[in-house]
Amino acid sequence: MRTKAAAILLIGFLFSVTLVSGQDAVFSQFYANPVYLNPALAGNLICPRIALNYRNQYPALGGNYVTYNAAADMYVKALSGGMAVIATSDMTGPLASISGNIVYAYHLRITQKLRMNAALEAGYYQIRLNWDNLVFEDMIVPSTGEVISGSEAQPAKLNVGDVDFSTGLVLGYDERFFLGAAAHHITNPDLAFYQGNISRLATRFTIHAGGIFNLKQAIPGRENDDFSLSPNLVYIQQGKFHQLNGGMYLNFYPFVTGLWFRHNFENPDAAIVMLGFQQPTYKIGYSFDFTLSKLGMPPGGTHEISFVWYLPCPKKEFQYKAIKCPGF
Repeated sequence: MRTKAAAILLIGFLFSVTLVSGQDAVFSQFYANPVYLNPALAGNLICPRIALNYRNQYPALGGNYVTYNAAADMYVKALSGGMAVIATSDMTGPLASISGNIVYAYHLRITQKLRMNAALEAGYYQIRLNWDNLVFEDMIVPSTGEVISGSEAQPAKLNVGDVDFSTGLVLGYDERFFLGAAAHHITNPDLAFYQGNISRLATRFTIHAGGIFNLKQAIPGRENDDFSLSPNLVYIQQGKFHQLNGGMYLNFYPFVTGLWFRHNFENPDAAIVMLGFQQPTYKIGYSFDFTLSKLGMPPGGTHEISFVWYLPCPKKEFQYKAIKCPGF
């Protein structure tokens, strides 16, 4: 009863938050970065896993939109769930943010085929303003374009931070279908640089669903070796920003390919192509976003690289079937 009550409480957290303002980086290789997508995926692979991700958006603009992410997770039998640590660094023009979080995801077997993971995530979010990189209107001489000193007052603090909490839920059925939802920044950290002002980070809502369909008989104990197709949908909303990602993965060991379309409702955003290579101890993926919006390709699209290292499992003393999700 105690574990079921905890799961219900987590679901309540997930759907009891309100929207404010702000926007996080969004990765194209969703499941190569599973804990970032949804903290309920912590420990889902059972064995220890270390994931590294790099995203460079619009490199022709001077490399000012770069995101790094590192995470480690595993299943802990004594806790009946997964534990994870995750750190993210993001640079967006004059703003640079860094966050560090710990995650606990309780794994519950509801029936023989139906499983649920419910998670809480806690950490600290800090953002830095590079004031010297800002140019205001009164700093530009109209006749020459020369940049001079301006009258804009620099805030007293150029680094601000606040505690941050997130939650997530994933349901899996028959190791083939999954449905998940997550809410990041549910306490809306206040990241205002000027005293007396309030600037809260908006809650990021994520809903993701999909399935994995084997196109030939899978090899027992070698989950990456099967020939499979995996259609998926990922919806993300943060403040007034929202996007829908639809696509699929084709797994033919040792390779994985993926094709996605990202739509921001107001306009089409990007077509995403991905190629991955996997081995029993590691996998590496590369994806490229072809910009379809009015911005076009001059900024250089978006490059993303992922690397996942699978560590040896502790001595197996139990049998456990995880919620199966794509690898990239």
